[in-house]
Amino acid sequence: MTSELRQRIYQQLASVELIDPHTHINPLDAGSHTLVDILGYHYYTELAHSAGMPREQIEDPAISAKEKVGRLIEGIGPIDNTIQYSWLIDICQRFFGFEGDRLDASNWEALFDSSEAQMADAGWSDEVLRRSNVKSVFLTNDFDDPLAGFDTAKYVPCLRTDDLVFHLGKPEVRQRLEAATKVSVGSWTELREAIGVLFEHFTTNNARACAISIPPSFAPEPVSDGRVETALDAVLKDGVNADESHLRALSHRIFWTLAEMCDQYELPFDLMIGVNRGVYPTGVFQGQDLYDSRVSLIQYQQLLNAFPRVTFPISVLASVTNQELASYAWIFPNVVTNGHWWYSNTPSIIERDAAHRLEAVPRTKQIGYYSDAYKLEFVAPKFDMYRKILAKVLEEYYVIDRSWSEERAVEFGTQVLRGNVETTFKIS
Repeated sequence: MTSELRQRIYQQLASVELIDPHTHINPLDAGSHTLVDILGYHYYTELAHSAGMPREQIEDPAISAKEKVGRLIEGIGPIDNTIQYSWLIDICQRFFGFEGDRLDASNWEALFDSSEAQMADAGWSDEVLRRSNVKSVFLTNDFDDPLAGFDTAKYVPCLRTDDLVFHLGKPEVRQRLEAATKVSVGSWTELREAIGVLFEHFTTNNARACAISIPPSFAPEPVSDGRVETALDAVLKDGVNADESHLRALSHRIFWTLAEMCDQYELPFDLMIGVNRGVYPTGVFQGQDLYDSRVSLIQYQQLLNAFPRVTFPISVLASVTNQELASYAWIFPNVVTNGHWWYSNTPSIIERDAAHRLEAVPRTKQIGYYSDAYKLEFVAPKFDMYRKILAKVLEEYYVIDRSWSEERAVEFGTQVLRGNVETTFKIS
């Protein structure tokens, strides 16, 4: 049974207006339109597929939104034990007035129709933010995003750089870069100039971070001007078929240049480390990637030492890397622990990982959580899960075990939940 003390701590944390420092929200289409936007989240499709639902039924392009929801409802019965299912029920109760604790054949159609009517309201996204007690969310913007048509204080831009680092061998990526920067890339000098144009564009439009998702094998290191010119020449000539050594040298130099730009423009560089893409190629969309426990932060030793003025909020994909991350944040002034990502985003793992971070890392260097949401409706249930865990850890490890006052514990929790987001990303 939850104690009264834990409930009080939780309620005070729940009153804190949130800034979500990492999402995949589209600011021009932030909220959902039907339940398919919610049940289509990869957590549900991959779990339903894992439980036996054929991918062809899930990803059939010929079916309507309502029919797809009906199919998914039939397939999600075996996942009602998961935390993801509890997010779904929370969303339905919080936003659509659902009174049950399970979606099934007897109730989903009525919920589909009533929720669709609510989501059709022109102010739905703002209403979701209000009910979620969210001030703003960070975005994940393609490097060629014009950043137009939305409030950049509410939807905060973040320059996502995966394509620049890992896919510049694709002609379409280079074409996008040229269109966005008006720089024709034929030399390293021109490529560096184009990257500078991107940083100028993003920082002018209130960007608060640069970010990248990185495979386990990546170990960035400096590359000389002469070597990168040779590598770029080969990539411009042969594209993705260039020799692996050239592709690697180019990606390392681009990555290093991003860190240099973050230093120059005073942007934090979010590193999301450890994802192997396409491990399960016949899985559903976004349900094909897994972590690799062979990853180590020692691969970033040179980077962290070379850029002491750049703040690196670091996310690791699996709990097995959490102690190493906490230890790096313990030693390196420029390393910040950042959220509980993907396969670490379940209560039992968060509790263990969060407790270790809270005990081991300076209180100013911890960003407690981010939702990683694709639609606004997911921000509230995910953060609520984290707040409940945070309240439990603060109660047990600090108020009970270390005799902190309730007020002191809440102050600490508030800093981890909101304050450090403001200071790390320089939000006034």
